[in-house]
Amino acid sequence: MSDWKAIAAKKKAKQQALIPKEWILKLDDIPIGADVSRVPETCGLMTVIEIQITNSDVDDLLEKLAAGEWSSVLVTTAFYKRAIIAHQLTNCLTEIFVERALFRAAELDDHLRKTGAVIGPLHGLPVSLKDQINIKGLESCMGYVSWVGTYAERNSVLTDILDNAGAVLFVKTNVPQTLMWSETFNHVFGRTSNPYNRSLTSGGSSGGEGALVAMRGSPLGVGSDIGGSIRIPAAFCGTYGLRPSYGRVPYAGCVNSLEGQDSVASVLGPLSNSLSGIKMFMKAVIDARPWLKDPLAVRKRWSDDEYNLVDHGNGKNLCFAIMWDDGLVVPHPPIIRGLEVVKKALLNAGHEVIDWKPLKHAEMFKCLHDIWAAGAAEDFEVVTAVTGEPVIASMDLNDEISAVGKHEEHNNATVVIPGVSAYDLWQTHRQKRILREEYLQLWEDTIQITGTGRAVDAIISPAAPYTAIRHGKNNTAQYTMVWNLLDYSSLVLPVSRVDPEIDRVKAPHNFYNQKDKANYDLYNPADFANAPISVQLVGRTCEEEAVIAMGEIVVAALKRQ
Repeated sequence: MSDWKAIAAKKKAKQQALIPKEWILKLDDIPIGADVSRVPETCGLMTVIEIQITNSDVDDLLEKLAAGEWSSVLVTTAFYKRAIIAHQLTNCLTEIFVERALFRAAELDDHLRKTGAVIGPLHGLPVSLKDQINIKGLESCMGYVSWVGTYAERNSVLTDILDNAGAVLFVKTNVPQTLMWSETFNHVFGRTSNPYNRSLTSGGSSGGEGALVAMRGSPLGVGSDIGGSIRIPAAFCGTYGLRPSYGRVPYAGCVNSLEGQDSVASVLGPLSNSLSGIKMFMKAVIDARPWLKDPLAVRKRWSDDEYNLVDHGNGKNLCFAIMWDDGLVVPHPPIIRGLEVVKKALLNAGHEVIDWKPLKHAEMFKCLHDIWAAGAAEDFEVVTAVTGEPVIASMDLNDEISAVGKHEEHNNATVVIPGVSAYDLWQTHRQKRILREEYLQLWEDTIQITGTGRAVDAIISPAAPYTAIRHGKNNTAQYTMVWNLLDYSSLVLPVSRVDPEIDRVKAPHNFYNQKDKANYDLYNPADFANAPISVQLVGRTCEEEAVIAMGEIVVAALKRQ
């Protein structure tokens, strides 16, 4: 065993030792393609009250915690147990520090008993964090063997804000090596699977968060998103997930790939099983005035006017535009059905729905590739050189370890190519600006066809051309990446599940290109059975409040169906 393999094995064994022996599951009888989402409730390890707690949404949890009906120790213990069960089934965790979390929970309970007041808006609520978000004294190896044994010297800005808001941080979650993948696998912790069908991927790069939240092992998680890394796991795992605009949530103090690449930057954002969790996270973070702690945080307070949709007809008679496909790859039948279900629900609720015609998505896709790939190879090689760990070049089950330089466009959000000159990179940045200007004008011009006197209120699009897919086959992030380039606030909403009897193969269409045909040929309903169906609601830059509010309108319309 080479040195890097020994380091990885030691770290994984250390993690395994943190699982209480009495909570270890017998996994031999669970098929690889099984739906394990309800195993925590049927395995016999959780009490009735623990199941009730972990099935509660964030607003209900916070209400009971503030009233003292449930203690933070009780709630944290319940989610800790469910997280450990979820981890054994999906391999979603990295760092487990529950003793530290329970100490904090006890402090919060003591404060509430003595003062009758909560510490902050997230008082007593367990919150999970993507591995890259630093907590003082803990590791953030981010899937790199080279970073195992490196302990954070201080909290990230977001960690401090969540702690001051009363949150109880209790686990960190798995990521792909380099973060620049839309699946989740690394040499240290291995591969994360989808709770609804373990033969399918949980997505990436926040795949650990997606799986954990979907398993209700955490009521609220924090991921990051540079090209879809919150939204793809949320869509694949059937949770809510918000990609905020640059700087709305502070990033300072986190570890990351492509440090210094600020043209299309990564952002932090929430995943939750309820929109109340998304809203409460965003409001709590923004109310903490993060711009006083992170120089790149946007100085923009939470706006109740924007949440009440004052710029969108106060939420009455909204006009949504559905992007059925991006002009490059036509989505699979379940995704089209999801869009049709949303359209019908919105029309029945009295809103307008028109079609969205995408503009230059191929150009935006290429622009993003060129920006990220300009220094990606060197970035990855510098980090992995410390231990000689190979850079993972494929997420395929049969090709988990490959040499750097073999990344292929169809398997990765970042094509690893030789670096480019500064001048060439500036031209790419210029092209990005032009594309943003053109898309803004496209959006503004819709005022002529909406019938509301306003431009389109929001776009509804696929989050991917398919639902959760078999490991190693998630071959594009193009349905999410474009909104990163445009810096549009984007929210994933769960709609349904794949039903092979309903979501049958359709007759071939006129294919846009070979990639479109390959995607069509990929669809076999049985392979996608039970996978969540989700859509993506897209607003404009820094419209998080409005996007959340419009998401609530869509969810309410769906519930009335």
